[in-house]
Amino acid sequence: MRTYDVVIVGAGPAGAFFARELALNKPEIKIALINGQKMENAKPCGGLLSPDAQKLLAKFNLTLPNSVLADPQIFAVETIDLGTGCVRYYQRHYLNMDRYKLDMYLLSLVPSSVDIIADRCLSIERENEIYKLRLKNGEVCGLSIVGADGASSIVARSLFNKKTYKYTSIQGIYKCENPHLPHYSCIFDRKTSDSCSWTIRKNDYFIFGGAFKTASCREAYEKQKERLEEFIGYNLGKPLKIEACMLTSPRKFSDFFIGDKGAYLIGEAGGFISASSFEGISSAILSGKLLADAYINGKNHKEILKLYKKKTRKLRLKLFLKIQKRRILCSPFLRFLIMKSGIKSVEKYEIYSS
Repeated sequence: MRTYDVVIVGAGPAGAFFARELALNKPEIKIALINGQKMENAKPCGGLLSPDAQKLLAKFNLTLPNSVLADPQIFAVETIDLGTGCVRYYQRHYLNMDRYKLDMYLLSLVPSSVDIIADRCLSIERENEIYKLRLKNGEVCGLSIVGADGASSIVARSLFNKKTYKYTSIQGIYKCENPHLPHYSCIFDRKTSDSCSWTIRKNDYFIFGGAFKTASCREAYEKQKERLEEFIGYNLGKPLKIEACMLTSPRKFSDFFIGDKGAYLIGEAGGFISASSFEGISSAILSGKLLADAYINGKNHKEILKLYKKKTRKLRLKLFLKIQKRRILCSPFLRFLIMKSGIKSVEKYEIYSS
């Protein structure tokens, strides 16, 4: 059984960036990156790259290859309240992309000195200050471990008794045969969810997904789909594919948990995700970078934890403010007042036909 200085569980944006930064700056450290993602079980994600994520990539002097991008590119979000029938348009600057291809591109940036292990972590134990990971096809050990494995993080579940509110994210992919469907919309419907849903046009497909309470998630998804179809006057038909996963929704400041005793959490595993929009790519990249900086400058686990906590203070505060924003947006009364006022909305020009 091989022992590494650091074992990273999860090879999404958080894990890939942490591995890249640490390997480039500390080439003597032995790093293993456990990648359990496959195309057939790719994480449900709208696949939009936010301005914050774009800014971070610019700081790394990185650009996306055309193969990662999808059509169309998006300049506004159509916000729909199915309960009141109110619709508003708000300017946004997202890059439309293929999320799986983005993950594979970021993974390609990891130096060859990192051992990328295509396997799934089944269990983790700490014995004599060494972490033992049982994989589906073997075992590895680490002097430290990093959880970059999302809302259902096995690192967080195995090593920390920390509970954060979670939804089940369900996303359906449909063949897009109606050119008049919205390019990107944010949907609120208090009858089926106390959170938000989304639709996104992506090449020849139409994505409809949302965050639902786990106990009745599929029933709520189907009901909201029916209500949306009635609202837009179009039947989406049967999905080509349905994806589902757990989705973290931080509700208080302590939900941003960074780890302890040589075990660290980055990205959604540490609660680093926007509670108002579920945008998590920018926080994943940034938290991975900040933990790498802490590793580079810290002499031991105690120093690394202290530095990581300090470095993430601004990020945690920013995401805490997103929790307050969520409380406003997900309040039917306050949302109605905001949408009715039209504040910061964009008025669409009327299209005249001859």
